[in-house]
Amino acid sequence: MSARKLSAEIRAEVPGGWNDPEDAPVRALTRQEAQALVARTPGVSPWTVVAVQAGVGAGVAALVWLLWGERSVALSALYGAAVVVVPAMLMARGMTSRLSSMNPGAGAVSFMLWELLKIAVSVAMLALAPRFVQPLSWPALLVAMVLCMKVYWFALLWRGR
Repeated sequence: MSARKLSAEIRAEVPGGWNDPEDAPVRALTRQEAQALVARTPGVSPWTVVAVQAGVGAGVAALVWLLWGERSVALSALYGAAVVVVPAMLMARGMTSRLSSMNPGAGAVSFMLWELLKIAVSVAMLALAPRFVQPLSWPALLVAMVLCMKVYWFALLWRGR
């Protein structure tokens, strides 16, 4: 069976076929069309996400201090927020650099390297937590970390459809 015949059979099985205007072949956008698309779908700055994460972390630490009244528990929560915020700052810095936006290949490699650095810094900060915060409250640290990481989900909601 030839490729052309197979293609015609597949088109016949697909509702609307490939003649449906919504499934038209991909074409390059003009400059005006690309600008209109960018204007319709604004992104969320990574720095905005990092700032909101820092605010959530500070809020969690303040709430913990108010509820428990112990400085060490509040510092544990603050350190937990830092375990998320500091690596996110590194990642945002790396991804907004000129090098990562040079071409798609460099951007993909840059993303992987910065993500690897982000994970390494997070693991190192978690390993060093008992040295920096004494006595350390692991529950407070982990709750702050989880709440700061949930900011990424809200960033997806801010972006919209």
